[in-house]
Amino acid sequence: MTSPILITGAGQRIGLALAQHYLTQGQKVIITYRTRHDAVEKLAQQGVTCIHADFSTDAGINEFINTLKAHTQSLKAIIHNASSWDCEANNPDHAKLFDNMMRIHAKTPYLINMQCADLLLAYQQASGTAADIVHLTDYIVETGSPKHLAYAASKGALDNLTKSFSAKYAPNIKVNAVAPSLIIFNEHDDEQYRAKTLKKSLMGIEPGCQEIINSIDLLLQSQYITGRSIPVDGGRHLK
Repeated sequence: MTSPILITGAGQRIGLALAQHYLTQGQKVIITYRTRHDAVEKLAQQGVTCIHADFSTDAGINEFINTLKAHTQSLKAIIHNASSWDCEANNPDHAKLFDNMMRIHAKTPYLINMQCADLLLAYQQASGTAADIVHLTDYIVETGSPKHLAYAASKGALDNLTKSFSAKYAPNIKVNAVAPSLIIFNEHDDEQYRAKTLKKSLMGIEPGCQEIINSIDLLLQSQYITGRSIPVDGGRHLK
């Protein structure tokens, strides 16, 4: 059975790099996107199934799940990459911010994992190997963040869901997380910010998306790792 990999939030940055990586391997890919950038158009032209998804409401999440099930009867893996790097300084309505962070980083993966387990089990039963769920969390799950309190809390919730779902779905579905710190800068980041950020890790580099790709490939290829989080932080925890 040729089952696709679902990658949420794959219109840019890490998600886009993951989609391009699996596409070059001949792997069928389904992505979600919020805004149809040129990169999404190109993926669609290359055969990727691109589904617009609004994860800001329960109705939007459920609509996406229904659309997904209309496109495929099985999934090899789900990679939860959709994210919003939002903070209290930009949002005076802290109640709304907290709800939004929890919805995109915890509730959306929770509902997709619950309602799409049948797609993953279909792959497992046909292939005889475990399917996968991978959560993209964050380095600050370990430390918290005084500037991104709601964001950090929601990623912490996702980290906890990794443990719960791994126990719930074993041995047919492996559930793991990847917890990055700096991977790639944004185009608008100035030199002062870049220099300050690079000093936060022992390795002192901007590693690029390949580090996340390598980590997720390790998890997908393993038949034994589940319920774990791979830190991709350049030794930042020791600084």
